[in-house]
Amino acid sequence: MRHRVCVVGIWAWAVVSWLVWEAGTLAQQDEVLHRVKQHLAAGEFPLARRLVEQLPAGRRDAVLAQVARAQAQAGMFRPALQSASQIRDDRSRSSLVQEISQERFLGQAPGGAAQADFDQLIDLIQSTIEPDSWDPTGEGTIEPFAIAGGVRVDALGTVHSVLAEEKQGRLLVLRRRHRISVEHRDVLRPSPLRKVSLTRLEKMVQLRLAAGQDLDDAMRYLAGLTKVQYVFIYPETGDVVLAGPAGPWTYDRLGRAVNAQTGRPVLHLDDLVVLLRLMRQNPQEIITCSIEPKRENLIRVQQYLAQSSKQRRTPANRRRWIEQLRQRLGMQQVRFRGIDPRTRVAHVMFEADYRMKLLGIGLEPGPAQVPSYLDLLQVQRGQKLPSVGMLRWWFNMNYEAVVASQDRNAYELRGQGVEVLSESELLTRQGQIVPAQRRDPWAAAFAANFTRHFDHLAAEHHVYADLQNVFDLALVCALLYAEGIPQRVGWHLTCFGDPEQYPVALGPAPKEVPSVANYRVLRGRQVVVAVSGGVYITPARFVAPEKIHTDGQGRLASRHQDQKPEQVPADVWWWD
Repeated sequence: MRHRVCVVGIWAWAVVSWLVWEAGTLAQQDEVLHRVKQHLAAGEFPLARRLVEQLPAGRRDAVLAQVARAQAQAGMFRPALQSASQIRDDRSRSSLVQEISQERFLGQAPGGAAQADFDQLIDLIQSTIEPDSWDPTGEGTIEPFAIAGGVRVDALGTVHSVLAEEKQGRLLVLRRRHRISVEHRDVLRPSPLRKVSLTRLEKMVQLRLAAGQDLDDAMRYLAGLTKVQYVFIYPETGDVVLAGPAGPWTYDRLGRAVNAQTGRPVLHLDDLVVLLRLMRQNPQEIITCSIEPKRENLIRVQQYLAQSSKQRRTPANRRRWIEQLRQRLGMQQVRFRGIDPRTRVAHVMFEADYRMKLLGIGLEPGPAQVPSYLDLLQVQRGQKLPSVGMLRWWFNMNYEAVVASQDRNAYELRGQGVEVLSESELLTRQGQIVPAQRRDPWAAAFAANFTRHFDHLAAEHHVYADLQNVFDLALVCALLYAEGIPQRVGWHLTCFGDPEQYPVALGPAPKEVPSVANYRVLRGRQVVVAVSGGVYITPARFVAPEKIHTDGQGRLASRHQDQKPEQVPADVWWWD
């Protein structure tokens, strides 16, 4: 009986102690809130922002919103956006940023009082003095110095400078933070493994757009990433991170942004956003681009061949004959499925497909390892030569595996990702029955050579590597939704998912293209080939639960722990 009383007594003491502690904590928080209101009323916004850090995480968002609104009402829109950027909940932050942006656009502050226009001066300072060092992309901060916010008057009427309240400890923290941030400023530094936080990048993009600023090239090119090797998830900080090799970029002769050392194209934020939106609407989306001849033109070609078959062709008139044939083939139709044909993703798909076909039938030179179809063509004695052959080649998505850590916080993309198939092979891969007589061994041989030597081709013709990047991003986006990753980290794509907030660049839609055809004289006869096909992107089949492999050795988990997001400043969206 005595033990029972003792236990009950201890339990009651613990409850009372917790209540006393909780009451004390709440009282302290209320005192902080009271001081925040006083500072806001006095226009002492920097002091109010610092006090917010003393509140628990669950209460900061609402108070930061109060600070940001007060700054915006005072005409201090840039500091207001910086305060809003500290709000953890992306939906609340997005709504507030839009509110501040709209108020800034209207250009009026309540009460009709004239407000000093600091933005032009701030823009001048930030664009001339170490442009990359300012928040939200660097370690420097700048705020308007309003008369009401520069001093504080105590109860006795004594005037205090805001700077007088700086503590030595805070200055040391700022110096330490400066040293850390400098390490993440040189986006042009080569890196074997750069990490880009999509959630942080979205926030920074949203703030720049709300402030009326354009995105910088580091944002447009995802900090110079040239390939996605890993996807890392950090639920504790709400970060979704892409990781891969990166470095300085330049532009090739066609104006494509490429790595200055390797020549490999960099990844594009617009491509990522386009694919994120597609997979968000339908994770099973199939994206295709096809270049197809018009049926009536094929009939015209057959008629022309029948009419000209009795005419003797010499080397002198053969060029004129093939040109007549091309004219009858006319224009081929370019068709897209699952993708807006005006986007850069669609343009890359089309360009890669068209260039591959030119190489395939010898209209564009290729490496010795990848001879054209006409160079491969060998006909056995007694075998009938076709008068015209219609070839079909497709770029297809093909990865060895997507591998995940046991806790599903790290993923690795393995394999080349891109292959070229002839039509019969493509149909077989998609589970369709193909008649044996439709298989062309020379077409299949060209496709196999192209796939085998893809890296060599991609180094010579950057568009193929660009297509590989599109494949990687499509797979990443499908993976995010298949694994429920946005929900796990509380990411609602408030900017990247909204075409009004983040409009992607659009160009003219490819609709028609001249027919791709060529010929070869074999045993005194002309063998004519025309080619069609396209690009086939099917990421969903690689991220089904049963398709994702598990890393049992812990290597991925170890990679995941290297340089975690909490080890870099909150306003840094990429790091090495």
